[in-house]
Amino acid sequence: MSLGESQGESTVLPLPPHTGMMKSLRFASAEALVSHPQVALQSLDSVAHNLYPLLFKASYLLEQAEVIRVLLERWPLEEFRLGTLLAPSTDHSEDLRDRACRACLEACVRGLADHVLRGRGRQRLQLADLMGVRDVQVQQCPCGRALGRWGRTELLARTCCELQVGPHAAQHSIKVLADLFVTEGNFQAVVQALAPAGPAPLRVHCLSFRADSLDPSQLLQVLCLARPGELRRLQVVHNVRLHAGHVQQLLAQVHFPQLTSLTLPAKAFDRPPACTPTAEDEDPLFTSIAWELSQMTQLTELSVAFSTLTGKIQKLLGPLRTPLRVLDLANCSLNHADMAFLADCTHATHLEVLDLSGHSLVHLFPSTFFRLLGRAAQTLRVLTLEECSIEDRHLSTLILALSPCHQLQELRFLGNPLSASALRRLFLALCELPKLRWVEFPVPKDCYPEGAAYPQDELAMSRFDQQKYNTIAEDLRGVLLRAGRDDIEVSTPVFGSFDPDIQETSNELGTFLLQAFKTALENFSRALKQME
Repeated sequence: MSLGESQGESTVLPLPPHTGMMKSLRFASAEALVSHPQVALQSLDSVAHNLYPLLFKASYLLEQAEVIRVLLERWPLEEFRLGTLLAPSTDHSEDLRDRACRACLEACVRGLADHVLRGRGRQRLQLADLMGVRDVQVQQCPCGRALGRWGRTELLARTCCELQVGPHAAQHSIKVLADLFVTEGNFQAVVQALAPAGPAPLRVHCLSFRADSLDPSQLLQVLCLARPGELRRLQVVHNVRLHAGHVQQLLAQVHFPQLTSLTLPAKAFDRPPACTPTAEDEDPLFTSIAWELSQMTQLTELSVAFSTLTGKIQKLLGPLRTPLRVLDLANCSLNHADMAFLADCTHATHLEVLDLSGHSLVHLFPSTFFRLLGRAAQTLRVLTLEECSIEDRHLSTLILALSPCHQLQELRFLGNPLSASALRRLFLALCELPKLRWVEFPVPKDCYPEGAAYPQDELAMSRFDQQKYNTIAEDLRGVLLRAGRDDIEVSTPVFGSFDPDIQETSNELGTFLLQAFKTALENFSRALKQME
């Protein structure tokens, strides 16, 4: 076996067992080599440079962290792109991008650090793209130990900080493309990594940024340091308490010319507490925000869920220069004028992902909802209609509205009071959508006590007859099977879908919420004393 031009005698190693995955002889040889780490490390000097990517994927597949670290230390090519290396290829058809393996990812970053520590003139690596790994609920890597987006951010930031203080700082510099997730817990390390006092061996360039559990001043500070001119995706979520004044200040002071995707937290369009109310059609902060958004000429994804936008959708979306492909307006208190604009605007014919949860669409806006889905039918892939008060009596209208959506791949409609018979009828209709692959349906109302109120709180939602649900769910799966649609996966995630970012930082978020609650109680107590 030979991976490249070798010097001296070659070592013959047994090939790993066949797994059924399509692989070339070259990849099988790479697997055999890296499965014996000591032999692999001794052989690297004899391996052709263009085979390093093959050795890397084989090492990642077999979780050979020691080999991965040395491969990165000696990387002979000008670029290292993690997502590309783990993607399916002609040599190996398996996609490893959903393996956020802690040992392998730590080895990658440590290997980069080792690379810049090597003697002058021995490094060729100029760009390291660490993006492209997907965080999933069930890890496919054998060890099962994941390193999520927050952990990857923490690891990279601390490694950068360690390298900045050493005597080697000016010897070699690598541009690192990263997907950062910043909270109070790693804020200081990220700031130091982004704004080094001197030369930085690893220069972090952020293309995707998620912020949680930061105060507005921290958010502004770190975004100013994160090269906002290069940023493609910005997610400000959950426990970043912004109001319209903060959003206007952020967008006015920090420019995002390359931004394609923007997510703002709940209540981001609410007026500041000290803001004097104006006439209903006069809101200078909202007008300014809408203008700033219109200057983002690459923006195609916008999520503003849980903001009160009654009567403001045309003012917000009308000036945008590019059609939106992704739009999240869940629980935004839309009215007839908002829905009419959505149904008739340019965005409707380009939408691929749409979330209108929390609105009584079929009851209050049947004609505009029907028109909206009709115009979006040629592009719409993902539709979410959770807690939309869809009842059995609305089923015919819903089925008719969905019928032209032949590109639809995912449908979520949790939290709607539908009976088992209505769901059965709906599933029969869904069988006619050729590309549908994923459905999240509500617990049938038959499984709850008679007269149960909707929308439900978490406690009421969890109190249903599990045995009856299992029987109904099995019947619904039977409907799909008999129609030859076993390619459609169905589920009922009662408490919502898996969110890897929330899962990873749940402890920190819990502490943040407790502190916020404590502060609110202290303020309330102080106000009572002042009243006395």
